[in-house]
Amino acid sequence: MNDYRELLERYAQVDENVPLAHMTTLRIGGNARYVAYPENFLSLEGLMRVIAENGIPYKMIGKGSNLLCADRPFEGVVIRLDRHFTDCYFDGEYVTAEAGASIIALAYEAMKNGLSGLEFASGIPGTVGGVIFMNAGAYKSSVADIVDSVSVYRDGKIEWLSPEECAFAYRTSIFQQHPEWIVLAARFRLAHEDQNAIRSLMDSRRERRMASQPLDFPSAGSVFRNPMDTPAWKLIEGIGYRGRQIGGAKVSEKHVNFIVNVGGATAADFATLADEIIEKVRETYGVDLHMEVEKFNWQ
Repeated sequence: MNDYRELLERYAQVDENVPLAHMTTLRIGGNARYVAYPENFLSLEGLMRVIAENGIPYKMIGKGSNLLCADRPFEGVVIRLDRHFTDCYFDGEYVTAEAGASIIALAYEAMKNGLSGLEFASGIPGTVGGVIFMNAGAYKSSVADIVDSVSVYRDGKIEWLSPEECAFAYRTSIFQQHPEWIVLAARFRLAHEDQNAIRSLMDSRRERRMASQPLDFPSAGSVFRNPMDTPAWKLIEGIGYRGRQIGGAKVSEKHVNFIVNVGGATAADFATLADEIIEKVRETYGVDLHMEVEKFNWQ
């Protein structure tokens, strides 16, 4: 790959040869040749122009909480908005937040403003852009329930899309079909509620997470989407995979829909274990499990 650092630095702060393992909650992945941090929209637009003109591969990454990055190097540009695109603006029952803003921080700011609706997201370690991309959810709620509109950079211009245009469904959105589109911001419609009631609900859910999820090891959250009839964890429990380990990747004994990195896990360890689970569940129950975790930089 050619050396594009000088061109990229005309528009953004750039680091070179950064482990993807340092940019993901799973702590797995080879080096990214470049990591770029645009400071504003003009910076981002210029960066995307350099990338397009030179045919440089790129990937938008938020907090990396839902990524399984390959062990091999990524010879391209990772673009991160979580250093500068982090502002949020409250207006009545609405809040507009830039894509790089932490969804956890936004949930707590909403609580401080006496606004309910983001409580489910108070434990999701992602950015606004990331949760829009995944239609992330918890506790039978999801981002789609509160989205008013989404600001997107596509085809060289900024547009605001309605929830219908975002094609939200269970853990998916139109943005997964169009990775070249860049989510810039989202506007959420919340509801006024007593601040203490909101805080109490968030506290109880934090305690529930701590009791039920393996937060003491790196992970990418729930690995598999829930099939229509049976939760994924029940199927994994049913095939006897609690505690099953390959290399440094292990099915959590605390929550079997988590594969945790107990030390030195490789992407191959994780993928092999996930594939085993898929095969065993299919053989035992005739059910096809689908990974919620996104694979990146795989051949």
